[in-house]
Amino acid sequence: MRARLHRYCSRMVGSVLDGEDIVQEALAKGFVAIRNGDMPDKIESWLFRIAHNSALDFLRKRARSRERESEVELDTIADENSALDARIAAEASLAELMQLPPAQRCTVVLKDVLGHSLEEIGEILETTETAIKGALQRGRESLRKLAAAPRAAVPRPPLNQQDMRRLGDYVAAFNARDFDALRGLLADDVKLELVNRLRAEGKDYVGNYFGRYADEAHWHFTTGLVEGRPAILVTSPDRPDGPPRYFILIDWENGRIAGIRDFLFADYVMDGVDYVPQPSSSVGPQ
Repeated sequence: MRARLHRYCSRMVGSVLDGEDIVQEALAKGFVAIRNGDMPDKIESWLFRIAHNSALDFLRKRARSRERESEVELDTIADENSALDARIAAEASLAELMQLPPAQRCTVVLKDVLGHSLEEIGEILETTETAIKGALQRGRESLRKLAAAPRAAVPRPPLNQQDMRRLGDYVAAFNARDFDALRGLLADDVKLELVNRLRAEGKDYVGNYFGRYADEAHWHFTTGLVEGRPAILVTSPDRPDGPPRYFILIDWENGRIAGIRDFLFADYVMDGVDYVPQPSSSVGPQ
């Protein structure tokens, strides 16, 4: 269920990275509840409800403006299972979905992207079918208008050239399989997260991470941006200019690698991700 939960959360908060954090939080809450003896009959609806509430908590903390929805009494909607609306919702960008109020956004994603029934959505959101129909109708109408309008270019924050140069050097060493040089850059308390697989800390343990890549030949690294943040895009060696299969984030501190977040085992985050490849010539040593 993790990929489906992520697809929902990323569209609720407008970010594949924040969406993964929310999924981890929701699953942690679920494990704690099960350990304490709370085992519901319908696991999927229960976990989606936890993820939904976690996403709303995240939005509140991020101080995003929320629009209160009134429960408009709509007994019917034009076409409950509209193929056109499902296609529009599936193709909508995260930025477009974020223009919908939360109540509309969650019903559209649950119904038109993930295919839940109105009954299942009611169980997840703990609300009435009437309120769901109203939010779904309004959300669909808004997405149709957004889909028909020209897409404006999203302004990007200025890049930190030092971070991009460091990342370019990291990518060059990785592609050259100079893993000893990379181990030498690790901070003593470096943290590694192989998302959806493990977490580790410490230079000695994290150093073994490079050995796993040394044993494989299915990767090629390029520099890029993920949601405006410097990132490593991982492509196939036979198609180095092709679409990335997953990405890696590197955190730096005092010129050392302080954190590695590798999405090798969580490639579901590529669904809807905003990424931009960067020419290697623009990030090399200067």
